[in-house]
Amino acid sequence: MCGFTADFAFNKTNLVSEKVFSELLELSKDRGPDSTGIVRENNFQLGFNRLAIIDLSPNGNQPKCSPSKRYHIVFNGEIYNFKELAELHQLKDLKSSSDTEVVIHLLDKLGVNETIKLLNGMFAIAIVDTHINTFYLTRDFAGIKPLFYGVNDKGVVAASQFNQTFKHPWFKESLKLRPDVVKEYFGFGYMQAPNTVYDKIYQVAPGTILAFNENGKTTIKIINQFSAKSSFSKKDEPLTELKTILEKSVERQMISDQPIATFLSGGVDSPIISSYAQRFNLNIKAFTLEVNDEKINESQIAKEYASHLNMPQQIISIEKKDVLNIIDEHFTAYSEPFGDYSSIPTYLLTKNAKKHYTVILSGDGGDELFFGYPRMLDVMQKRKWFKIPYIFRKPLIRLTNKLKLTDTWAPYNKTFNTYIKSKHTMIPLQYLNKMFSDVSYSKELDQLYSLNNNCDDLALLHQLRYNEFYAHMQRILIKVDRASMKNSMEVRVPFLDKDIIKYAWERVSSIKSKEDLKKDLKNILASEVPESLINKKKMGFTVPLYDWLHNELKTKVMHLIFEVPIYGEEILNSQSVKRYVQDFYDKKHHDEWGVWHVYAWQMWATEHVLNINKT
Repeated sequence: MCGFTADFAFNKTNLVSEKVFSELLELSKDRGPDSTGIVRENNFQLGFNRLAIIDLSPNGNQPKCSPSKRYHIVFNGEIYNFKELAELHQLKDLKSSSDTEVVIHLLDKLGVNETIKLLNGMFAIAIVDTHINTFYLTRDFAGIKPLFYGVNDKGVVAASQFNQTFKHPWFKESLKLRPDVVKEYFGFGYMQAPNTVYDKIYQVAPGTILAFNENGKTTIKIINQFSAKSSFSKKDEPLTELKTILEKSVERQMISDQPIATFLSGGVDSPIISSYAQRFNLNIKAFTLEVNDEKINESQIAKEYASHLNMPQQIISIEKKDVLNIIDEHFTAYSEPFGDYSSIPTYLLTKNAKKHYTVILSGDGGDELFFGYPRMLDVMQKRKWFKIPYIFRKPLIRLTNKLKLTDTWAPYNKTFNTYIKSKHTMIPLQYLNKMFSDVSYSKELDQLYSLNNNCDDLALLHQLRYNEFYAHMQRILIKVDRASMKNSMEVRVPFLDKDIIKYAWERVSSIKSKEDLKKDLKNILASEVPESLINKKKMGFTVPLYDWLHNELKTKVMHLIFEVPIYGEEILNSQSVKRYVQDFYDKKHHDEWGVWHVYAWQMWATEHVLNINKT
C-alpha cells in the first residue's frame, strides 16, 4: 500500500525538474511514509512512497526494474497470489520476498498484458517498457486502488492522488472544469471512472490496461472486467463452494509482515470476514467504533458478535465532539471532490486503529455482490410500472395513491433508467437541472445506468448488481481508501477477491422480500453465530447529519456557501446552488445529503484547489 507519481514525456525536454517532481510526490507521503524512491531516465520519471507491508527490508523498496532492465515499475497495492505465481512460473533469483519482485520477473517472462491478467489482488501499476518506449497504466478489476492520469501534448502524468495530477505543471495552468462531470458529482457525490471534473484528467477504469506510446497514441485493453450480461451457472445450490472460496480468499489476504486485525460492525459482512480470519490467527483482534450517541452507535451488536466468536475486541470509544472536531481534518484526506459523509467516522476509525495496526480486513463488497441493498428489491417490485407509457402511468399512479392502493411516486420518473439514477442521486433532478441548465450527464455515466427492463427478473437483478459494483461500490472504495491511507493504513477487502467476484457473477437468486437480501451471506454467518443475532437491525456507519447541519455545522456551511464564491460558477448557476441550500434551511426540503455534497465541494476547492500555486 503506497503512493506514487509518474511522468512520461513525449519529448524529453518536457520533463519537469526533479525538485518539482519531488514536491508532487510529497503530496502522497501519508500513503507511504516508510521510504521514498525516485528514478529519472531519458523521458520518464517514477516516484514512490512506500508503506511497507510485505518484506519490510529495503529490498522491497520501489521503483523497481526488471532483471532484464527492460521494465521499470511503481506499484500500489497487494498481489495475493504472488507466491502461487512464482511457483507456477518457476521464477528464480528473486532478490526479495515482496509481491513486486514476482511482478517484475513475470514482466520479463510474459510481457505486460499476460502478467496483469494473472494477478489477483488490489493494485494500481505504472510500467515503462524501455524497449518500445511505451507507458502502461493498469488498475485492479474491482477498482479498489486509485489511479489518476492526465494526457496532453507534453505527455502523460499518472498518480495515486487526484491533486498530484491537477497540480502538475503540465496541467495546473490550464484546468478546465467539465460541466457534465461536475453535475454528476453534485448528484452522486463522487467522480465516476473513467472521468474526473477536469478536462484531460481521468481515472483508469477498473480492469483495464492503458498503453501510451512515444507519439501520444493511446490503446485500451479490457482485462478481468465483469460483464453486465447474465450467464448463470449457479442457482440456489449449497453454499459449500462459496465457503471454500471465501476461506481461501481470507487466508491469502492474511499474508503480512505487519500486524493485522479486522473491522467489526453490527452488520453481516465484517463478522463473516472476522470469523474466517480467526481460523488462521486465533488471536486476531477486531476493532469496533463506539460513540456516546445512540443515534450513531451500533457497537452493542458488534460486541455480541465478538463474544459469540470468542474474539479479542478493541472498542474505540469516542465522544460526539470527537466526531465533530475531526471533520475539517478529515477533508484533507480527500484530494478529489467527495460527498459521502460516512467518510467522517471511517476516517476517525482508521485514525485510531492505526495506533495499533497497519493492516485491517474489512467486509466491503458483500452488499454489491450478494444483493444487500433494499433499493434492489424496490426496483424489482416497481419495474412493471415502467412498461406502461408515461402519459398513462402518471395519472394512474396518482389515482392508485389516492385510493391508498399504492404509496409511491417512483413511476413519476419518465424512464426506467431515470428511476434507477434517482435512487443513487442525493440532489433531485429538478434542482440539478436548475444548477446545470442544458447540461447532460456524461455518456459513460449514462451507459453505466443503462438497464434493460425488457428481460426476466434474474437478468435484471444481474444488471442491478453490475451497476452497484461499478457505481455505488466505487464510492465506498474511495471513502475507505482515502481515509485509511491518509492515516498510513492498509485496508484489505476479501470479498473483492477475483475468485469470489467470479463465483458471485455466475450466481443469482430471486429477490421477493427483505429476507432474500444477502440471503447467502446471512446463511453463511448463521453457521458462525446465532441466527437471532444476525436479524438485529444494523444502524449503519453514519452520523446525524440533518441535526448537525442545522446546529453545530450551520455557521461554517452558511459561510462557505453564501459568503465564499461557489467554485466553478463559470459552468454552473451559483444562485440555484445557494437557493437549494437555503431551501433546506427554510425546511422546503430535507435533502441533507445533497447539501453536504455542496459543502464538501466547497471544502475540497478551499483545501486542495484554490491554493494550487503553492505546489
